[in-house]
Amino acid sequence: MGEGEDEAESSSSGAAAVEPKDPRTIARKYQLDLCKRAVDENIVVYLGTGCGKTHIAVLLMYELGHLIRKPSREVCVFLAPTIPLVRQQAMVIADSTNFKVQRYYGSGKNSRDHQAWEKEMREYEVLVMTPQILLHNLRHCFIKMDLIALLIFDECHHAQAQKRHPYAQIMKEFYNNADKHPRVFGMTASPIIGKGGSNKLTYTKCINSLEELLNAKVCSVDNVELESVIASPKIEVYFYGPVGHSNLITTYINELDGYKSQSEYMLRESACNFKESQKKLKSLWRLHENLIFCLQEVGLFGALQAARTFLSPSSVSLDGKGVDINDYVNKATSLLSRGILEGADADSFDLETIEEPFFSKKFAVLIDVLSRYRLEENMKCIVFVKRIIVARVVAHILQNLKCLDFWKCEFLVGCHSGLRNMSRDKMGSIIEKFSSGEVNLLVATSVGEEGLDIQTCCLVVRFDLPETVNSFIQSRGRARMSKSKYVFLLERGNQSQEKLLDDYITGESIMDKEINLRTSNDMFDCLEENIYRVNDTGASISTACSVSLLHRYCDNLPRDMFLFLPHHSSFFDDDIDGIVCRLILPPNAAFRQVNDFLLPGQGSRKMKVSTTNISESNKDEDESFREELHEMLIPAVLRPSRCKLDCSLKLHFYYIEFIPKPADRRYQMFGLFVINRLPEESEKLDVELHLAHARIVKAGIKYLGKIEFNKEEALSCLSVQMLRHNFQGTLPDMSLFFYLTDDTTFTIFKKCF
Repeated sequence: MGEGEDEAESSSSGAAAVEPKDPRTIARKYQLDLCKRAVDENIVVYLGTGCGKTHIAVLLMYELGHLIRKPSREVCVFLAPTIPLVRQQAMVIADSTNFKVQRYYGSGKNSRDHQAWEKEMREYEVLVMTPQILLHNLRHCFIKMDLIALLIFDECHHAQAQKRHPYAQIMKEFYNNADKHPRVFGMTASPIIGKGGSNKLTYTKCINSLEELLNAKVCSVDNVELESVIASPKIEVYFYGPVGHSNLITTYINELDGYKSQSEYMLRESACNFKESQKKLKSLWRLHENLIFCLQEVGLFGALQAARTFLSPSSVSLDGKGVDINDYVNKATSLLSRGILEGADADSFDLETIEEPFFSKKFAVLIDVLSRYRLEENMKCIVFVKRIIVARVVAHILQNLKCLDFWKCEFLVGCHSGLRNMSRDKMGSIIEKFSSGEVNLLVATSVGEEGLDIQTCCLVVRFDLPETVNSFIQSRGRARMSKSKYVFLLERGNQSQEKLLDDYITGESIMDKEINLRTSNDMFDCLEENIYRVNDTGASISTACSVSLLHRYCDNLPRDMFLFLPHHSSFFDDDIDGIVCRLILPPNAAFRQVNDFLLPGQGSRKMKVSTTNISESNKDEDESFREELHEMLIPAVLRPSRCKLDCSLKLHFYYIEFIPKPADRRYQMFGLFVINRLPEESEKLDVELHLAHARIVKAGIKYLGKIEFNKEEALSCLSVQMLRHNFQGTLPDMSLFFYLTDDTTFTIFKKCF
């Protein structure tokens, strides 16, 4: 989600008169009671998943409707931390009320201006958006806090005083500085977002800090009242192991480590620059670590399916161009395939196959748990895992196990999962199938825990332990059918796992008591912000957003498709008054392009920055600024090519022309020879080079056709390169610069890359 970049989708037309909707008719007593309290004061509703927190928010909108119904200038802003939640909650509000609802979330394409947001505020009554959208618009004064009558925070536990989540920044930078404060309403299944534990003080600090930041009181409902309307699942623990990897698994791990080392060497040797090398290496390490993890957690079939996933043509390559990474995956797939018995179908397994090393002890227990249940009416199950690749692998295996053919399985991961991103439409389709019963088993990452309207289940299995108290409560909330089960898989003898589960169970009880009776007033230290504000417009910038604003500014500067990408750099100096950060902007930066709303001027990318009038003061220009002008980058068209030298070569010839301004001297003529012709745009290149002593040289490229080199000529020209590369009958790089003498004979000038 790009900062301030939004996509607007209407959730209700509001064009024709419709029957008035009254959300009170389907409200439970505790929902009406909490709504009544929210009308009088700011509150945070603490209720478990599936207890109807969103309906309380809808009731509050209904009760405060006189403040936001048009022609009122004020609006209700409903914030949700993820795009699926924005879409879902906007639909719920539109279906439950007659308000004009609009939703906004990041699209990475468009950015609305001041006039556009004024129009939105005039037309719509409820604006549902991601918090970054609101924060961006508050900072640039497109939306003012004074015009928000009701501000709702969904999953408000993300607002932490010691963090810079957009929720926290909205309150610290704008709510506290507003002349008129909106009514604040928060919703959470757990005000504790960290690991928690059984420390009372930790819970108290979290609750007190949340209340202080949101200027609201945390409220809940007596468990007895909730249990009368919502079932609570029974917790069951299944033990596996203890884990002791077989010799065969250890052998696989050692061989995969060897393949990884080989690929690391190849990547370092073939990479054009350090940055590209590091990027590819990180992709390799992540891929390798995922395969090892699947091998240990799921077993041989799991690791093999993971390797096949990385090779799948429909998946998004982790590297994009990395032949060496593909080489690693091919070797890994071949190795893991050797462990499967000949004649066995890797996509259809019998129950007898479920043993090590084919499946891990942990996965075998999961199969056992699922096989205990037989298909009943509306029977549904969710298996929660930590890793995206594990979700895909486990779902694939469960889909093909004959012993579990009564489970119809799918996996659910986030929209930005890295490996074959799941589209929003795909997520919606899977959730819809789960609701209708077409799918009755979901293997999901944490995306299935928080907020999404996934039907309650009779069985929730934690393949991996939750990482936080919040995760424990959120995933349990998916099992609220009568006689439902909340199952944990623990390694036998692993005391740390057992203690962690006990901490979650006892910690929730402590949290409930602390909400009703505080034992301390302690809070976490608040992360302070330095804020600069433009008096004329009210636009502001804080330490939290300064770096992102610089990136945004540089992204709007002119660039070309070959080498120059404007970016800033910074470094720190020790000063008498402390540490000073020195910022170096791109050479074509122009501060005058920043308007009074603290945004780069619209369309500045299309503007040509003229720097022909350079004063004499530039003679003493800092060397670091000049170095910034000439960073060495390699366009894809000039990347190393491998060509045989057993025949003549035809190279494309480009004449590089230099015209000094003023024309008081003559420069050497240069030529560029390449195997692949450059894009046509290069022949229109018109660049002014700014040299030392305020000299300017105009440079351009002219295409002069192809010139043939025989074997001897090519070898002669490449003699310098042969000293550096491990030369084995191939041309490692055919991008060469030459200077042209008056008699047009060619002599090598230098190796360019």
